[in-house]
Amino acid sequence: MNRLTDNLDSITDRIRLSFSAKDAAREKALPLCRETIRHCSNAIRAIHRQEFDRAEGLLRQARNLLDEANQAVAAYNELSNTGFIRDAQKEFAEGSFTLALVTGSRFPDPDELNIDSAAYLNGLGEAVGELRRYLLDSMRRGDLSRGEELLEAMDDIYSILVTMDFPDAITGGLRRTTDMVRGVLEKTRSDLTLVISQKDLEDRLGKFESDR
Repeated sequence: MNRLTDNLDSITDRIRLSFSAKDAAREKALPLCRETIRHCSNAIRAIHRQEFDRAEGLLRQARNLLDEANQAVAAYNELSNTGFIRDAQKEFAEGSFTLALVTGSRFPDPDELNIDSAAYLNGLGEAVGELRRYLLDSMRRGDLSRGEELLEAMDDIYSILVTMDFPDAITGGLRRTTDMVRGVLEKTRSDLTLVISQKDLEDRLGKFESDR
C-alpha cells in the first residue's frame, strides 16, 4: 500500500467495527419497538372495551420492551433519536395518557415514562383522537355523564399544545399533531352539543307527554 495510505486499513477496520456495533444495536431495538407499538395498540383497544386492568398490564409490558429498546441504543445518540424509537415512545405515551384520562388517573411526566419531550407531546395530542372515539362510543350508548369533562380535557390539551411554537425539528412534527387536535376538538364539541340538545329536547317532550 502507498505510504500515504498505509494506516487506512486500521482506520477503516475501526469504522467497520463501529458500524457493526451500531447495526447490531439497531437490529436489537427494531423488533422491541414493534412489539412496544403492538402492545400499546392492544392496550388502547382494551381501554375502549373498558378492560382497564388488561390495558394497564399491556402498558406495563410495553414499558419493559421500550426500556429494553432504549437501553440497546443508549450508547448511540443518532439511534436514540431515530423514527422507530420515537414512534414507539409516542405510542406508549398515547396509551398511557388515554388510560389516565379515561380512568381519571394522574398524568405521568416524561421522566416517569422515560421518553423524550417531543414524543410526550405528540403522544398527548394523539390521545385526544382516542378520547373522541371513547366519547362517541359513550354517546352511542346514551351515556353523556362524562361528555363535558372529557371535552374540557381535550380543550386543555389543545391549549397547551398550541403554545409549543418551536421548529418541527425540535418538536418532532408537533404542529401537524396540533392541527389534528384542533379539528378533532371542533368536531367533538359539535357532536356533543348536538347530542345534548337532542337529549334535552327528548326530556322536555317526555315531560310534556307525562303532564298531559
